Amino acid sequence: MFSSDNKKPKNQATMEASTQQNIIAQGTKIVGDIASQGPFRIDGTVEGNVKTSGKIVVGKSGFIKGTLQGENADFEGKFSGKLILSGTLSLKSTAHIEGEVHITKLAVEPGATFNATCSMKGTVKSLSNEPRQPQAQSAQSK
Repeated sequence: MFSSDNKKPKNQATMEASTQQNIIAQGTKIVGDIASQGPFRIDGTVEGNVKTSGKIVVGKSGFIKGTLQGENADFEGKFSGKLILSGTLSLKSTAHIEGEVHITKLAVEPGATFNATCSMKGTVKSLSNEPRQPQAQSAQSK
């Protein structure tokens, strides 16, 4: 009886923790890798890899340097590194993105800085096949 009663609150606590938002406040700097099932709000600095199945929100004072993997992301702050999203990347007017970006959808407000190599799922295959044919023809003509 006691063991079954103890297990239920633990399972409920685990479920609640995974749906709560993780917050890295302004003035906080984390160096290292972070993995979570829940969403993130980053107003501080993260140097390392961030991996989550939730949404990532980077505030105006937020900065990520490293690799970011997730579903969707909203940026008001800065990012430098490799960004891999299975969903949408939304850049607000104060966003500054540099590096390599792999996404499905992109939304950019006027004023945002986007200096990145970007590949979008669905269009990558059709674009990569077209340049290969002219390269093969030019190689044959030489």
